[in-house]
Amino acid sequence: MQSRTLSYIFSVLVLASTCCFAQEETAKSDSTRNEFKPTGVRVGADAIALGRTFAGSDFKGWEVNADIDFQNYYPVIEIGQGQRNFSLTNGEYTNSGNYWRLGADINLLKKDAAKNMFFFGFRFGHSRYNERLTYTLTTDQFVDLKLTMRNSNLDANWGELTTGLKVKILKSFWMGFTGRLKFFPGYKKDQQFQTYDIPGYGLTFKKQWWGFNYYLMYRIPLVKQH
Repeated sequence: MQSRTLSYIFSVLVLASTCCFAQEETAKSDSTRNEFKPTGVRVGADAIALGRTFAGSDFKGWEVNADIDFQNYYPVIEIGQGQRNFSLTNGEYTNSGNYWRLGADINLLKKDAAKNMFFFGFRFGHSRYNERLTYTLTTDQFVDLKLTMRNSNLDANWGELTTGLKVKILKSFWMGFTGRLKFFPGYKKDQQFQTYDIPGYGLTFKKQWWGFNYYLMYRIPLVKQH
């Protein structure tokens, strides 16, 4: 009788511990699922590109970006348009095109309720553009000839390593910067003339090219804040 009672008590304890373990594992699973559930999308614009455009420099263009949070991982998309104008010794070089970058940033500030960021990341960039070279050629008869060459519908790709900060300044507004180390530009070289500048990348004769953006951003919540 006593052994039967002990067996019953042991069975109840095993069943109870199994149920508790199952509930704990379910809670952990739900917690992990909630951690990777996105809570908001930030959209913004590059203030440097807009400032240079309105200042009347040799650059005209814009860039917008967006990111979304999955715990400390932030997938990012950046889209822009640019036009450059360079004066040469005996002519002028111009280009214009669109570009985009896809990648992700890793936030090193863990468990920050305000979603401030100190991050490292990477990007894959792509550009589609046109360019024109106009120059003056002096002949043996001392006659100046004005010549124009064009490269149309060109494509280029490159990679980037990124780092920077994004800080909350008001309820739904952020500001911050992204520094970029751009590398491995790939583009078609057998054209009328060699590409000098790629929209979204920069000068092609620099195998590594530093870039810098200063963003103003607005956050759109995806879940209701309690």
